[in-house]
Amino acid sequence: MTQVAVISDVHANLEALEAVLRQTKGMTIYCLGDLVDYGANPNEVVERVTKEAAVVILGNHDHAVITGDASLFNAKAAISSNWTRQHLTRESIDFLKGLPKERRLELDGISGYFTHGSPDDQLWEYVYPSTHHLLFGHYLKKLGVRCIGVGHTHVPFVWEEEGGVVFNPGSVGQPRDGDWRASFAVLSAEGRDVSVEIRRVEYDVEGAAAMIRAAGLPEVFAERLATGS
Repeated sequence: MTQVAVISDVHANLEALEAVLRQTKGMTIYCLGDLVDYGANPNEVVERVTKEAAVVILGNHDHAVITGDASLFNAKAAISSNWTRQHLTRESIDFLKGLPKERRLELDGISGYFTHGSPDDQLWEYVYPSTHHLLFGHYLKKLGVRCIGVGHTHVPFVWEEEGGVVFNPGSVGQPRDGDWRASFAVLSAEGRDVSVEIRRVEYDVEGAAAMIRAAGLPEVFAERLATGS
């Protein structure tokens, strides 16, 4: 059996990322985007992901930061995006600029497709089971894969049928499903079988929130860490 840890939406939350990395030590890691924004440690997160992840996908917040275009964000998110852009090192910016919007990968003979948003809109479309469940089988057939991983919503899910599995690992740095703990997924493949398990891990929420406040970022990004909303 081959296992891969899949993470997404770290959002510059170094404390949460470190907690997840301790849980996934020794595993290959795929990251589905949004390394930066909202949190106070964008460069440290980029550096850690650069070292630890075998695959990294571009997220919409990464894209906004490297292009300087935060026009699709609300006012507070735009403030965070601009702050992040001003504080990123040249090395971090160059790394983000080199990221792909999608990747096709083979895992122990299982074909997979990974992106941040959706197969139709890799950066911006939000995929939820409630809105997309009738499309999941279509996506698997259209792409010719057995597994699809997406991020962006900060809400974990696993959808399975005979044709394959579609999943979201949830958010490492800013969960929005009512559970404050960092979320990630473990993707397992063996022969023709593929499965996904969502896992949660506690981390130093107060420390992460304190860093956001010390940076002068909008208070809402500190407050929501404790509630997972």
